[in-house]
Amino acid sequence: MLIENLTRLLVILFGYAYPAFDCFNMLEQHPGHTRQLQFWCKYWIIVAILTVIEMLGDFLLPMFPMYNQTKLAFLVYLWHPKTEGADAVYDTFMRPLLMQYEPDIEERFRNLRLKFGRLLIYYLKNFTEKGPILFMEVLRYVVSKASSSTEANKSVSSKSRWSFTNKTEETSTKKKREENISIMKKKEENISMKKKEETIPKSQEKQGLERLEEIAEILLATSNEKQRRT
Repeated sequence: MLIENLTRLLVILFGYAYPAFDCFNMLEQHPGHTRQLQFWCKYWIIVAILTVIEMLGDFLLPMFPMYNQTKLAFLVYLWHPKTEGADAVYDTFMRPLLMQYEPDIEERFRNLRLKFGRLLIYYLKNFTEKGPILFMEVLRYVVSKASSSTEANKSVSSKSRWSFTNKTEETSTKKKREENISIMKKKEENISMKKKEETIPKSQEKQGLERLEEIAEILLATSNEKQRRT
């Protein structure tokens, strides 16, 4: 995968960028050199035909191994000063083929140009007539989408606020309930402690009275015995 991407980059650099820059220098610095201008015209004709063939047979290219490497070598062969293969390929293959089918190709391109011109005029006319309406419809659609999104955000924010307030209210009520329960428990504990404190002295008084009664009975019994003895 890395090799394929590197090869494509080299094809772009040495097959299109460098030849285009060299052709630019030839036009600007040596405009009178018709020989070099003819050479670059031949090169770009071959590259254009090769590009059309690639577009038509794109599904067949994966069947050819090392196609990009072969294409790179072929393009360098076409423009390199030592080989100048563009002259040989054009004069041997391209020129006879194009000269043979030139009338048919020119007629078809003329028809396509007329059809394309009519189609372009039709679309321009429709665009000038329906363009503002279409633009307003698109603008309304965008505005409606924006307003709906803002309303949705508002509803979401209101729901989140409502849920937050409900949660805070629930937590506050829970705290109040817990506080009330703890207060009630404390009150019950105080009441139970008071009851215990009240019951303890009453039981002591009862015990004291019982002891006094016992002592009184003992004293009466002793006094009765003394009286009997006397």
